[in-house]
Amino acid sequence: MTTRRTFLAQAGLASAAVLLAPELLKAEGKHNVGIQLYTLRDQLPNNVKTVIPKVAKAGYQEVETFGYDMKTGYWGLQAKDFSKLLKDNGLKTPSGHYGIDSFFDKGDTTELKKYMEVANTLGQTFLVIPSVNGEFIKTVDQCKAVAAKMNKAAEICKTSGLKLGYHNHNFEWKPLGGGATFYDTILKETDPALVHMEMDIFWVVRAGQDPIKILKKHAGRYALAHVKDRDKKNPDICTEVGKGSIDFKAIVPVARAAGVKHFIMEQENFTNIDPFVSITESCNYMKNTLHI
Repeated sequence: MTTRRTFLAQAGLASAAVLLAPELLKAEGKHNVGIQLYTLRDQLPNNVKTVIPKVAKAGYQEVETFGYDMKTGYWGLQAKDFSKLLKDNGLKTPSGHYGIDSFFDKGDTTELKKYMEVANTLGQTFLVIPSVNGEFIKTVDQCKAVAAKMNKAAEICKTSGLKLGYHNHNFEWKPLGGGATFYDTILKETDPALVHMEMDIFWVVRAGQDPIKILKKHAGRYALAHVKDRDKKNPDICTEVGKGSIDFKAIVPVARAAGVKHFIMEQENFTNIDPFVSITESCNYMKNTLHI
């Protein structure tokens, strides 16, 4: 039994420990810092074999993939060779973005199963849907149908040891009537044990939503988060993490408490800065200031 006196003593010891050893706070951030490779979409096609080592040199331990091509793979490297390139540079890839609109449209599993094969070759855990065709989610009934198909896709992924995820933009909060939105619908209609959410914090804020409120309300639904900052002068574009207007110092602890295990930096544009200098700055901020 914990008495009030015991509780106060324990609380006092805990407070003293934090004051005497601030490194304890940093120890909470045991998650590897990741980067969404879409950030370097202009550089990767030129020579993927020189870009990936620069990603590692910038300080990242994880990458989130995008843009797999059925014929050319990842910028000329098939999945097995791309996986080796990542491993040779000390990089892991817990997740990848794979569009499965053909499944949402006609229920065709060909594309989905190929992506599952690629994800397993890379050693990924999450097959993340980066977006959904707007034509499929114009009404509440359509949104419910998409949510049902997400559950089915997730069940298929599970047979191969994979988890399905969904990455948001800002269109998910477009009113559908009766107070409904696509985002609320998929959170309500998908199985929490099957469909995992990847919060793109930039797009949540740009949609006029509060990421902290959403994370607290739906704790346990979020496995991944995009750490993408919003330029102070031009809020429609990105900037290096820590230079923008988004309060990641407040958001990251809440995200971690809500279940986020992978924090992934993404930047959609660069303004007057070398891309590799930029991603290094963001990585350093995430590690040294946000303690990720």
